[in-house]
Formats: sequence, structure tokens, C-alpha cells
Amino acid sequence: MKTKLFGAVAALLVAAAPVLAEYPEKEVAGIIQWGAGGSTDTVMRAVTPHAEAVLGGKVVMQNMTGGVGAIATKFVGAQDADGYTLLMGAENPQLYKVMGLGDTDYADFTPINVIARGVPLLVANNDAPFNSFKEMVEYVAAHPKEVKFGSTGPGGLPSVVTAMLTSEVALDVTFVPYDGDGPALTALQGGAIDVMPAVLGAAIEGVKAGRMKVIALVDTKENAALPGVAPITAEYPGYEKFLPWGPFFGIFVKNGTPEDAVAKLQAAYAEGVKNPEFVSLIEGRGFAVLNLAGDEARAFLNKWQSVTSWLVYDAGAAKKSPEEFGIPRP
Repeated sequence: MKTKLFGAVAALLVAAAPVLAEYPEKEVAGIIQWGAGGSTDTVMRAVTPHAEAVLGGKVVMQNMTGGVGAIATKFVGAQDADGYTLLMGAENPQLYKVMGLGDTDYADFTPINVIARGVPLLVANNDAPFNSFKEMVEYVAAHPKEVKFGSTGPGGLPSVVTAMLTSEVALDVTFVPYDGDGPALTALQGGAIDVMPAVLGAAIEGVKAGRMKVIALVDTKENAALPGVAPITAEYPGYEKFLPWGPFFGIFVKNGTPEDAVAKLQAAYAEGVKNPEFVSLIEGRGFAVLNLAGDEARAFLNKWQSVTSWLVYDAGAAKKSPEEFGIPRP
């Protein structure tokens, strides 16, 4: 009798126990670090519908701007680590510590997918008296301060690329500041400056239209968007310790998120990034598809932080030494 009673009670308890719903059981919030219409926003809104089809859930995206991405990063870091808040961002948090902008970086988050990176290059005015990086180095040596380089401020892509280049060669040039690469590239085409470090995606249309020329592809291999243009490492192998490098896009969740949710998100976005329509969009804008997760993503993030932090520090643009945060030299 006791055995039957025990069995009946056990059955009732099992029936009354809550059923754990499979992730995701509700909408997922996607917090985009940058404003509507920008590169980060465009990439996230393009890849996410393809990921949703695999995830079996809805990701509702919201732009949360400010603080060079720090507002969105801090917001996501303050949410529960349950997989229902994604940080959709770019490379900026990896420099917060050395630039004195905050005490967090992507080490506090789990990478769902490092989607793609930009490809840096040097473009020049068509009338510039040099057609390659080597020729430019020689011209600058013979004409100090004459060549005008565009700049967008400390920590921006032009300053990092310039710091990378000057780690191997002397470039006694004159820097001209601009509020963004758009105005700088416009000035370049008009002859106000001679050279501009930029990302391929921002310069590709001007290059294709013949309004500016490429004098260096700051990468380790040729790019399909620039047939016949050799990477800078072909002549200057010393840059290999820094490259490949470039601004990137990634999706992250707070550390401590359940493994099941992380795995499902990683699988969904891995498929989303491979979607032919998305690949066409990314490559058409001059970005290199990465599609990294797990240890590969973490290795990429660590190298990026190491290279960039020390370059901006050595260039005098950082407020704190990377050594203070245990960031090794590349």
C-alpha cells in the first residue's frame, strides 16, 4: 500500500514540476552600439534575419548610441546573463582601457560571432608624385613635411594605421585633421591632402571611379576587390606581426550566459554569416568575412587588442599603458 501511495505522490510531483522551455522562449534584444544607417547597423540588420531562421526566435534590434559604443556596452553588461540581450558592436571596447574610456572590454563578454573585418589601405590623390608605398616612403624622405596625411583623431583607424606604418619606416609628413573619413576622402579627391589611411569599404567606390589611387593594401594577401594590388607585406614583411588587422563587427553576450543559449546563438549566427546574400553584401562593401566563434574568436580579439593598444600607446595617443592591464606586446 505504501509503495502504491509513494508512486502516486511521485507521479503527481513530476506532473506538477515546471517544464523547462527551450531557448529562446521569448524575444531576444539586440543592442547595436552605433546609430541607424551606419556600417555596424547595416551589418547586424542584414545578418540577423538569416540567423533568426535557424534560431527559431525573434531578435528585436535597438540602436543605443553614445560614448564611442560605451553606452550600449555598459547597458548589456548590466543585464542578466540569460542570453536574451545581445551586444551588437564593433572594435571600440577593446581600446576603452588604454584610452581611459572605461574599465571593460570584450573579455567580459562571450563572443557569439566575430562576423567580418575591414581591410585598411592607403589611398592618394591621383596627382600625388608616387604610385606605391615604397615610392611614397622615398618621396617623403626627400621632401619632409611636404606630404599631407589625413587624420580623424587619436584611436581612429587612420591614426592606428599610421602608427603601424611608422613602426617600420620614417614618415615625416604633415597631418591634417578631419571629422571622419568621409570628409577626409572628399578633401583627398579635391587635392587638399595627398594621402589618407582608410578602410576599403569607404574608399572602394572612389577607387573604382578613378577619383583616387591605391598606394598600399595594408593586409597580408591580395583582395578580390583590388585585383593586381599586392599586399604591403610583399615588400615590407615586418608588418606581418600586426596583420591581418582592421575594424570588425561582432555579436556578444554577457559572460555567464548558459551554455545552451550560447551554443544555439553561435550556431544560428554561423549559418547567418554564411548566407550567400549576406556574403555578397559584405564582400561588396570591401569587408573580409571571418565567421569566428569560440577559441578562434577569442584569439582574434586578443590579438587585435594587443596590436592596437600598443600602437596607439607608442604613438602617444593612449592615456594608459597596455602593460597596466596585462595586454602583451604583439
